[in-house]
Formats: sequence, structure tokens, C-alpha cells
Amino acid sequence: MKRLPPLPALHTFLITAQCCNFTRAAELLHITQGAVSRQIAGLESHLGYPLFQRQARGLSLTAQGRELYPRIQQVFSLIDEAVEQVGAKRKALQLKAPTCVMRWLLPRLMQWQAERPDVPVELTTTVQYGVDFRREEFDAAVVYGNDPGSAVEAHRLFDEALIPVCAPQLIAGPLPLNTPADLGRHTLLHPTRDEKDWETWLQTAGVTLDNLGGGHHFDTLDLALSVAAQGSGVALGDWALIGEELSSGRLVAPFDLKVPTGGAYFLVYPDRLAPSSELQELVGWLVAQARPGQM
Repeated sequence: MKRLPPLPALHTFLITAQCCNFTRAAELLHITQGAVSRQIAGLESHLGYPLFQRQARGLSLTAQGRELYPRIQQVFSLIDEAVEQVGAKRKALQLKAPTCVMRWLLPRLMQWQAERPDVPVELTTTVQYGVDFRREEFDAAVVYGNDPGSAVEAHRLFDEALIPVCAPQLIAGPLPLNTPADLGRHTLLHPTRDEKDWETWLQTAGVTLDNLGGGHHFDTLDLALSVAAQGSGVALGDWALIGEELSSGRLVAPFDLKVPTGGAYFLVYPDRLAPSSELQELVGWLVAQARPGQM
């Protein structure tokens, strides 16, 4: 089965196609113009054809873009209609999670909905790693950090462990990756705006590189991994979140060294109220999915 394009990228295409302007699309999506441009470029790379013609005074849809636009519009209309119909029948559990954990969480929520359509879940994604249940009306959230705090009931899902990953063609290219020192001849892709993740991994590997600060920085892990899959550099992935890419061969790990950061992902909910039976069931099911052997 052909791997489908990521839903967020399709949504970005839909909004951008409506206004044919990256700046306006960024305002509507509440993200940066650069993030819009990167998502569109990644989608075009995934599809294998251009969606927009970049012009001096703005954008225009290509022939493929004009053909795809009404179909994607229809898909999102169907999604909106389905969400409204399900919500009218039963109030959905409200779940919040950072975008970086979507590659693990989303397939499992889809499986949950297939098995338990009577307990719907509405997912809100964010670039934030925490939640404030005093101000945010969520039933539960996946958070990242060292300690989820004392005001929540917390269930540890998995620990963060960093490992370099790249496209298979990079391994087979003219610059081999036999030892960590060989990373000095490749572009490093940073999943955050700083170099802390790479610094942590390289320090554990016992390697100092001159090109640490000369790579590309991204707003999210997804973007860094997407660029790595295109053969444009080596990214740091979280071992618990990249199983699908590794098993499919889209990404490979040139080294076996996995470096724990001390951070972890937790499934949390407020401790001030007794959780509903539906929430308890969902929490228990997700925690079970995170156990070794189920990842």
C-alpha cells in the first residue's frame, strides 16, 4: 500500500491553495511562513510533482495542484462532517499531544477508534511539551519532560533516547558513515533551534565535530526527519518514535549508539477529579501500547 502524505501537510496545502500566499497561509495556520514553505516543499517531494508555481508576485496552482485541490477540499469536508456527527452522538475525550509524538500516537488512536468507536477521542496537536489543566480544557495529555509535576496523575510511556538516522542512499554514497567521526563530512539536521541534542549524542560518542553549528535547524522533529529521508543530511531521531521509518527502510541508523537524554513522555490527566471510566480505559490501553514489545 502506498504511503499516504501526512495529514498536516495536506491541510497546509488546502489553506495555501485557498489564498495562494505563504504569508497569509501562515497567519491562518498560526505557524511561520518558513514552516508553510517547508511543509509544501515536503509534500511536493512526497507526491513527486509540483503543486505551486513560485512567481515574483505570489503563487499559482500548477495543473496538478488545481486537480488535487477540490479533492483534498472534499476530504477535509468529509472529516469535518464525520467529527460533527460523532460528536453529536457522544462527547469525545479531549486529548492534547506535542507534534513530535504524533508518529507514535496517531496510528494507535486510529486503532483505538476502530476497536472502540463508542469512545471517540478528539486530538489537539501543539508544539508545546506541557499542559495546564487549570486553563486548558483537556481530559488528558501527552507531555514531555523530566517530571510531569505533582498536580497530575502521570503514567510514563517511554524514555527519550537519541540515535542518528539518515536516508539509505546517504549510507551508500561516496562519504561513508563507518564511525561517528564521519559525521563531520555530512550536514547535521537539528530537530530544535539549538544544538543540544547533537551535543549530547556526540559527547557520549566521544566525538568533537567542527560542523556542529553549521547544519540546518528545524522547528519540529518531523521536519528534520523528512529532510533526512530525502538524503539531505543526518538527523537525530528519538528511538521510541521512529520505528515505522526504520522498519520501512525510509530511514536507517548508521550507528547503534542510543543516548538517553533523561527526558520522557508521560500520559497525564488532572488529579482534582476522578477520571471517567472511558478515560481510564483509554489511558490503560495507551500505556499498554507503550510497553516493550508493543512499540
